[in-house]
Amino acid sequence: MNQTRIIVVTGLSGSGRSAALKAFEDIGFYCVDNLPLALLHGFVDFAQRSRETSRSAIGIDVREKGFVELFPALYGELKAGGNVFLELLFLDSSDQTIVRRFSETRRPHPLARGATPLLDGIRKERAALGEVRKLADRIIDTTDYTVHDLRQAVERHYSDTSADRPMTITIVTFGYKFGTPYDVDLLFDLRFLPNPHFVPELRPLTGEDKRVRDYVMAKPEATEFLDRLAGFLEYLLPQYRSEGKSYLTIGFGCTGGRHRSVSLALLVAERLRAGGCEVNVKHRDIGV
Repeated sequence: MNQTRIIVVTGLSGSGRSAALKAFEDIGFYCVDNLPLALLHGFVDFAQRSRETSRSAIGIDVREKGFVELFPALYGELKAGGNVFLELLFLDSSDQTIVRRFSETRRPHPLARGATPLLDGIRKERAALGEVRKLADRIIDTTDYTVHDLRQAVERHYSDTSADRPMTITIVTFGYKFGTPYDVDLLFDLRFLPNPHFVPELRPLTGEDKRVRDYVMAKPEATEFLDRLAGFLEYLLPQYRSEGKSYLTIGFGCTGGRHRSVSLALLVAERLRAGGCEVNVKHRDIGV
């Protein structure tokens, strides 16, 4: 059976394509950026004959002439050939996030040159890539991602796992009023716990403060929940690991993402680390 695997990485300008390709390179993929569309067929043929390129990632975007018009049919033809495992990864992001990223880097948007406003260029590109997006085998929304988050997402979905590699767990805390995070495997709603927001002296603090954690965990129900949740994870993690999963993202949400979710995330992370797990904690909305 042919083991050649090629990931075509595309998406909106400013959504992280270059960073994603670097992440693919870090996990052992042969990477080619800005491959001319006319060479895609040839590269697929070459990849099948070379061990070095048996796992490849190709970056193509709207700047490539004819991409929007020609890529859907070309991709469908290559997929139908069945000679390689071909997958399309589409990176997306909100308009506001892309505006911020281009403003920070001061780079021109490919469709917003001259007198065209940046936001108009972004919307024009989003509309143009509509049919390409429909072909995607996987869509990653990078709106709330840092470069490190995107790297972890690429590793989680595309890296080869080995039996002796420890599972990396990422715990993300968030506030429901700001929207649920993307790309989480497990999500827990903590809005049933006592809310420090209504205690004047605790309101300006966060779950990183012991006084807030003590308040959240004061009732027996909270302690019981923590014990049951820790036991559930202790049972579940080996099951995921046995299926080859090396990355797991757990979301903890409360109303504002400052008190209850942060408190529980830190306590759960402490227990998991005590059990030998590698745990990263990200507080998405703690400073909002």
